[in-house]
Amino acid sequence: MRVAVMSTCIGDAMFPEAVKATVRLLRRLGVTVEVPQAQTCCGQPMVNTGYLDEAVPLVRTFVSAFEGFDHVVVPSGSCAGSVRHQHGLVAARSGDAALADAVRQTSPRVLELSEFLVDVLGVVDVGAWFPHRVTYHPTCHSLRMLRVGDRPTRLLSAVGGIDLVPLPRAEECCGFGGTFAVKNADTSVAMGADKAAHVRSTGAEVLVTSDSSCLMHVGGLLSRGHAGIRTMHLAEVLAHTPDEGADGLDAADGTTSVAR
Repeated sequence: MRVAVMSTCIGDAMFPEAVKATVRLLRRLGVTVEVPQAQTCCGQPMVNTGYLDEAVPLVRTFVSAFEGFDHVVVPSGSCAGSVRHQHGLVAARSGDAALADAVRQTSPRVLELSEFLVDVLGVVDVGAWFPHRVTYHPTCHSLRMLRVGDRPTRLLSAVGGIDLVPLPRAEECCGFGGTFAVKNADTSVAMGADKAAHVRSTGAEVLVTSDSSCLMHVGGLLSRGHAGIRTMHLAEVLAHTPDEGADGLDAADGTTSVAR
């Protein structure tokens, strides 16, 4: 089985630990993982703002970079959703029959991390250890576009030592929405503030999601509000094992301290 990891733009530029954790986790589970160097942006920012023609070269690059892999694992519901549901629209608009065929071959093989773990590998207990009070925010694309359901919380519930607490009104959007946060800043911040308040109410030490963009948005609001709540990607929690330290958090700076 040939498996590739799509690092995503925000993962590559701002949250590389989530990508590294994804690779470590999969390798620990016996999966041979490749990270194609030719990969670039999936094109979601262009498509979401109506620039479908400008996304065509990125879709071409995507299908070329990930051609021949049995599965492409993405630590982002947003990017996985874009590939599975938007690439076909872009290819059809381009009028390029070869590109449309390549997309039909590639897109169904793209899976968000929890989908791959539960549906392909058939595992829920990945051998992780994380003795902290945690709450999980199900991101919009994971929930509504990919319909990952309870896969992430099933994985988290199986983590050793964890105290997983439900997030009130969890299915409400955090307000980031990519360029929505730029074009509708006040609304975005108001939605994020509501989400941050719900996170605070849980008494959790750590907020976990499967999209780094949501972590960036809500985490920024929590940080500016001096909430004392860390944010971590799902992959980082699942990658943490007992031999990597007692708690997995660095109390000094609030960052994760998982093995490199």
